[in-house]
Amino acid sequence: MPRAGLSSASVVALALDVVDDEGWEALTLAAVASRAGVAVPSLYKHVAGLPALRREVAGVCVDELTGRLTAARGTLVGAPAVLAMAQATRDLAREHPGRYQAAQGDWPLDPAADDLRARAARAVEQMSAAVGELDVPADRRIDAVRAVRAAVHGFVTLELAGGFGLPQDVDTSFDYLITHLTTGLTAHPAA
Repeated sequence: MPRAGLSSASVVALALDVVDDEGWEALTLAAVASRAGVAVPSLYKHVAGLPALRREVAGVCVDELTGRLTAARGTLVGAPAVLAMAQATRDLAREHPGRYQAAQGDWPLDPAADDLRARAARAVEQMSAAVGELDVPADRRIDAVRAVRAAVHGFVTLELAGGFGLPQDVDTSFDYLITHLTTGLTAHPAA
């Protein structure tokens, strides 16, 4: 008999708590079971195992990132939209580093993650549309989206690791990065 109050949704919620408190890599069935006050085998009544639970948690985190990108973009177009979405990504990473890592995660190569990849594609579509407004040719948009993602991810990863120890304002550096990146994308060479 499942523990009263324990459900698939509550197991995912507990898993999100683990990710928030301890990080994406700390998400194990034992960590969730400990928070639920049950033995690990009791979780199998609610989830199909750790890979399935990690996909569920990553899905919540991807959806959260997509929602933030959509809200940040709002009615903005082009470079202001890219900057706003980059900042929204950075904000998520700083507020919830574990969730940010889950959204980046190790799931893209998981053969059972088709639904998750489809959900992540919505985030890519948001950025691709904004990059398209920079007049980046359609056949180069994925390259441009990857450039933005790599720049933001690299910056955020360094920031979270304490890699910016100089006294200059980090927010100014981030704006500089994204502004110059969008300028470079706008000045793309003819195909």
